[in-house]
This record gives sequence, structure tokens and C-alpha cells, in this order.
Amino acid sequence: MNTPSSLTGSTTILPGLLAAAAAVLPAYLVHLVLPGLPVLTVAVVLGLLTANLPGVAPAVSGPLKPGLSLAARRLMRAGIVLLGLKVSLVDIAGLGWIALLLIVALVSAAFAGTYAVCKVFRLPGEEPLLIASGFSICGVSAIGAMAAARRVRQEDTVVPIALVTLCGTLAIGVLPLLGSLMRLPEETFGIWAGASVHDVGQVVATAGTAGTAALAAAVVVKLARVVLLAPMTAAAGILARRKAAVAGTDKPQGTRPPLVPLFVAGFLALIVLRTTGVVPEGVLAAAAVVQEILFAAALFALGAAVRFRALFASGVRALSAALVSWFLIGALGLGLAMVLVS
Repeated sequence: MNTPSSLTGSTTILPGLLAAAAAVLPAYLVHLVLPGLPVLTVAVVLGLLTANLPGVAPAVSGPLKPGLSLAARRLMRAGIVLLGLKVSLVDIAGLGWIALLLIVALVSAAFAGTYAVCKVFRLPGEEPLLIASGFSICGVSAIGAMAAARRVRQEDTVVPIALVTLCGTLAIGVLPLLGSLMRLPEETFGIWAGASVHDVGQVVATAGTAGTAALAAAVVVKLARVVLLAPMTAAAGILARRKAAVAGTDKPQGTRPPLVPLFVAGFLALIVLRTTGVVPEGVLAAAAVVQEILFAAALFALGAAVRFRALFASGVRALSAALVSWFLIGALGLGLAMVLVS
């Protein structure tokens, strides 16, 4: 039987959840009209605009806020779990051990380089860690997972998500142009896209411009990066615990957060399930659609938590750091592509 408190809680979060769900439709409509704009990018922009329109902003910061906060957190995590169904360890193993080791080295170098760049630009708090995770591993999904492992406040993830979305969207237009100018073979361009672009959807949009061979190479390389989400998240959790122990702020054993958040464990479980080959193609296709819808609703909610004044406060430094990091990862990815096809 529902108690009055549970009914009140449901009533409180329902308007924001409905707003996040409703935002998915216009995001898809804009994408249909302008296919070059990914759905997730449009969702973030719609959230930003909604939060800063004079007639709507009071509702976003008032009655819609509890539901939007829940959507940003829970729907993002649900989408990360479903991301596991895109990854088959059999396909990744087909790259060969040398290629896999080079991809691990690429992700490590991209993470360390991006983190260092963000520190040079004096980005605050956990922004360097979140931006490095998003740029080097798998975009928005990595930022969400790393934020959970480090117990980062939801509002502190907005700038990293905005930057990784911006640079990933830029890649859809810039990389095909550069690939054409350099006359890269399809496979080389595909590996470059898979090694350099952030989100899986952005990789597909970028590599798809060069043909099916490029797309096939890009997706496998990208998914090899995605697999590293779990160990990188676990490493961040271990380091956070050690830092807390040194500072004397470590929690008792029973109250510590898990090294790997539960939804990341779900992500790993679905990777194993996909690898078995028992999941029908129709289910995989449906799961991919559901995952994109969940991410679109979550990103709208995250965008709705941002005020332009706060975003622009560190905007120039953050944008500069992101562009430098984007160039770095692009160069590393091109180097990997050249080595693998030589």
C-alpha cells in the first residue's frame, strides 16, 4: 500500500520526468530535419535553452527540478547499462593482441594528456578527470560512470558533457573533410574515427561518410575503447579511496561506495551476454533505440541544470582546454590508424 509520503514523492518527481521524456521528440525531429546534428547534441541544447528562457526558467528551477535531477542521474545510468549490448568481445578479439595493446596505450595516453591539458588551463574540481574520461573512453557514458565512481555532484558534470558533445559533433564535419584532403583509405579513416571520436553514435556518423569498410573498422575500434570504461572507473574508485585514507576522511568499510558502481557492473554483464550471441538482432536493435532515448532524456535534464552565466564563468578556459585535447586525441588516433594499416 502506498503511503502518503511515497505518493508525495512520486508527485514531486513526475513533472520533471515527463518534461525530460517530452524533450526527446523535438530532439529527434530536429535530427530528422538536420541529420548532421546528432540527437544527443540537440537534447543538450534544448535543455540549455529551456533552462535560460525567461518564461520557462522558473519552472525548471522549481517544480520540474526534482524530476529532472532524477532523470539526469538514473536515465543516464540505465543507458550506460544498455551500452553493453553493443559490445561483443569476439569482435574486439578479432583485432588481434597487438592492435588491442595499441588501443589501450592510445586511451591511456589520451587520458593522461587531456588531464594534463585541463590542469594547465586550471579547470576546477573534478572537471579535468571527467573531461579526460569523456574524451579518451566513450564520451558522455564515461563521464557519467566516472562521476558516480568519484561521487561528483551532478551539476559539476554539465560542463564536461557540454564540451565532449561539442567536440564530438565538430568531428562529424571536420574529420571527413581532413580525411578527404589527406586521401586516406576507407579502413585507415575508419580506424582514425573509431580511435578519436567520443560517443559511439558520433563515431558511426563520422565513419559512415567514408563507406561501409570505414564504418566497420571504426565501430570495432571504438567498442574496444568502450570496454575500458570498467577498469578505468575501478581505478578511479581505488585512487579516490587511497586519497581519502591519506587525508583521514575515509569511510568505514560498510559505508564505502563500491569500486565499480552497480550500473557499470550491469554494463559488463550485458557485454558478456552480447558476446554469447544468444541475443536476437531485433532485440539488439531495439535496445540501441532505447539507449539513445534514455541518453537524450538524461542530457536534456543535465542541460536544464545549467545557467549560461555559470557556464560562461569558466567557459573560455574550458573550451580552450577541450579544443587542445581534441587536437591531441585526433593526432594520437591518426597515428594509431597509420600504424595498424602499415
